[in-house]
Amino acid sequence: MSGTSIILGIFLIYWFLISALDRKGILEKYNISTFGPLPILMIRTTKGLKLLDVLARPKRYWRVFANIGILMMFVGMIAMFLVIAVSDLALYTSFLNDSVPEPGKYNAPRNILLIPGVNEFIPFTWGVIALIVTLIVHEFSHAILCRVENIRVKSMGILLALVPIGGFAEPDDEQLFGKKEEVKKELPLTATIEEIEEWEQRQKEEKEKQLKEMKNGKTDVSGPEAKPESAVIATRTQRARILAAGVMANFCVAFIALLLFFGPVLGAIAPLSDAMIVGINESSPAQLAGLQEDMIITQVNDTPVSTGMDFLSYLENVEPGDTLHVHASKDGVVSVYDLKAPSSSEECFSGVPIGGVVEGSPAEAAGIEPGMTMLRINDTRMRSIASFIDFMEGTEANQTIEVEMLPSANYTGELTENGTAVFEVELISNPSGGENGFLGVIYGSNGVLECQMLGVSIWMPQSESYLEALKQIPSFLNQPVGWIILFGLPIYGFAGEGFRGFSGTIAQFYQPVGWAEPLGVGIFWIANSLLWIGWLNFYVGLFNCLPAVPLDGGHVFRDYTYSLIYRFTRNEAVSERVSNSITASFSMLILLSFLFMIFGPFIGQWM
Repeated sequence: MSGTSIILGIFLIYWFLISALDRKGILEKYNISTFGPLPILMIRTTKGLKLLDVLARPKRYWRVFANIGILMMFVGMIAMFLVIAVSDLALYTSFLNDSVPEPGKYNAPRNILLIPGVNEFIPFTWGVIALIVTLIVHEFSHAILCRVENIRVKSMGILLALVPIGGFAEPDDEQLFGKKEEVKKELPLTATIEEIEEWEQRQKEEKEKQLKEMKNGKTDVSGPEAKPESAVIATRTQRARILAAGVMANFCVAFIALLLFFGPVLGAIAPLSDAMIVGINESSPAQLAGLQEDMIITQVNDTPVSTGMDFLSYLENVEPGDTLHVHASKDGVVSVYDLKAPSSSEECFSGVPIGGVVEGSPAEAAGIEPGMTMLRINDTRMRSIASFIDFMEGTEANQTIEVEMLPSANYTGELTENGTAVFEVELISNPSGGENGFLGVIYGSNGVLECQMLGVSIWMPQSESYLEALKQIPSFLNQPVGWIILFGLPIYGFAGEGFRGFSGTIAQFYQPVGWAEPLGVGIFWIANSLLWIGWLNFYVGLFNCLPAVPLDGGHVFRDYTYSLIYRFTRNEAVSERVSNSITASFSMLILLSFLFMIFGPFIGQWM
């Protein structure tokens, strides 16, 4: 049975138990409820509410913090709305041009939700850590601002779904939004007139009792035991501060986390080597010595190796039967492997595999094809790619060279007695601006270099360039493209590969340096945590800015829309009705936009 099946089975059993306990009223008995239809438990407690009052004491600071949050919320609101509008327009234009993109992972419904383990772009471990931090920061910022504005917080607690996934603070909705509970919500639908009158009398007596206690100084209306009737309802400005505090807190945490990630943490990570073993031939010297795939070659004998080309260049001077001491890293541990070069000179000779030919190049004009293997140029044997590069660095434009190739199986051209193909090629100027000549062949296959002598295939991922590109992202944030790169980094990366942190294969290419050297692989854990905490807080903060109820941005948008309309109408009922209608329209428009982006490509394929 697979691990996924086991996890799914445990989750279903858990869901069944939660549903059974909820139906029997056991959860309610312990002040626990489920979050909607999902098996997420809201475990409430009134302990710790006094801490909120302590944290809320610098009220002037918190109000300034929240006022800035309101401004940031409107900036995010405009930005997110524009992103959605541009995305919808691009997809609509593709329908008109009959070029609708095929459905893929970028618009898959599972990837719209920011749920680790469900969203394929979010790694489970780092995603859970980031999600917990994001929810706690967001909810408790709401709670602190509630106490700053003297709004009661009924309870705090944790969200549990087999494991803790976040925290929450539960403000009094009646005080925060001015909602009045109706009698029907407190009484059975079959209540008689006498029962209703009796209930109203009890409510009246309870209220008089609370007012009396307040006058005697026995009741703290800000505490958890205070009732909604004993406190004022939040003004629209107070409500906006409370709602914007969560978004502002997410942005602040994102700023701090990403500042640390792009600053001291990335500065403490350096490339190890660009020479990863991605293939090993059976019974080859590499396999016999114990080398494995995904190992990183860092040194051969006494010569450090920074790239795959360094390794191949060193092999140019190896003689048949020589012993090589290859240093290779696996999971951060470097070991030494003794390899013996083949005793036959012919076995040490590998040639240069041709993976592709540049269109319009001298190689294409001469008839050289992909799949061939370069054996000789003039009188120089091509032992490896390093031989080819060394030779071409000494050539110049308009020089004529003779290239001998081992043809591919489907080659139909003329062959020599030895079964090889010989081509006369006149080189041209190097398009990249160098002084050497240009042949126009692409050696290797998809960036993989073959070393037949030792029986290994080596991949060079350009880890140093990739690390430098990551470090440069903050310098682009003064332009819209910088924010787009940051927003899409874990999903799209720099070229569609997506950057999910230093884990798995990519971590093999890097090592801790400087202050992080004693931490070992711990620096990668810190980097991954900061990356996902920063990105998820940034994303959740922006998403909550959308002018759609029930998001925080939707409530703030509705309140400010009401204020604007009231300035012209001076009629509360009209302003309330119009602002509600406008907000509902935006909410529906945004919902339909998301649905269009998700299902549009599927519809386009059917049309």
